[in-house]
Amino acid sequence: MQRRDFITLLGGVVAAWPFAVRAQQPERIRHIGILLPATTDDAEFKTWLTSFLQVLEQSGWTIGGNVQIDTRWATANAAAIRKHAAELVALAPDVILAHGSMSVGPSLEATHTVPIVFPVAADPVGAGFVNSLARPGGNATGFMNFEYGMGIKWLELLKEIAPGVTRVAVLRDTTNPTGIAMFGVIQAVAPSFRVELTPADTRDEPEIGRAIAAFGRSSNGGILVTPSGSALRHRDLIVALAARYKLPAVYFERSYIAAGGLVSYGADFVDLYQKAGGYVNRILKGEKPADLPVQAPTKNELLINLKTAKALGLTIPNTLIGRADQVIE
Repeated sequence: MQRRDFITLLGGVVAAWPFAVRAQQPERIRHIGILLPATTDDAEFKTWLTSFLQVLEQSGWTIGGNVQIDTRWATANAAAIRKHAAELVALAPDVILAHGSMSVGPSLEATHTVPIVFPVAADPVGAGFVNSLARPGGNATGFMNFEYGMGIKWLELLKEIAPGVTRVAVLRDTTNPTGIAMFGVIQAVAPSFRVELTPADTRDEPEIGRAIAAFGRSSNGGILVTPSGSALRHRDLIVALAARYKLPAVYFERSYIAAGGLVSYGADFVDLYQKAGGYVNRILKGEKPADLPVQAPTKNELLINLKTAKALGLTIPNTLIGRADQVIE
């Protein structure tokens, strides 16, 4: 081989060498942080999280392979949630999955750049998480678990189940703007249902106990439980007090029915977590949360506990049983 030809060949190899090295480099491992306001033994959250992970796997993400996941079970304690949110952000993940307002808020305080997807949030615009539903505009997007008109549906269900109810205690968290707004919606339609409303706070156990005990001393009462982290944290207490004082109650989430509650009507959280998995997949593949619209729930589920109805002396209409997604007998 002539010296000139050898130099030309060598130059071609050297020029191609960086591209060959880059082609042989392993795929970059992506990192997902997950922040949950629950404990590790919470069966409902485990079910929802499993549905999220299944969507990721179906989208080509292998846990421990091309994606690494750090999960923080932060309980419902506000200080613990802030601490874990800061820890996750410090790990510089590609995206964070944060459940509910009490997790999304601290996550956004910790970062304005890491994408955040919420599978569940009550009023993301009112809470300041996004600029609008259609164009979130910042580093967060996700899914709403209800619209305010749902409060009217809960009152309708309560009157359908217990037509004699004339007094309704509305449990809400006054530190949460969503709870205040939901009470306002229900209050606006209460006269048309011929019921008198009594607000009750869900911030701590003693307050819940005093409020329901006082309300339960009079007859013809019923309960509506509006969404909040505190309502979920005190779920078993609320269900137990409703049973003790013979108060028919409508809840916003199915875990209350498994705990012995009467009726729940609300978004299917498994469906929301699956959709959140789709958004996380799209962000990992290059899309921006600012361009992904916040979506309202499209699938609600009705659950009825006939054992609890019997204990309360109620007969659930067959028409309502026929509409139920699940009936516990």
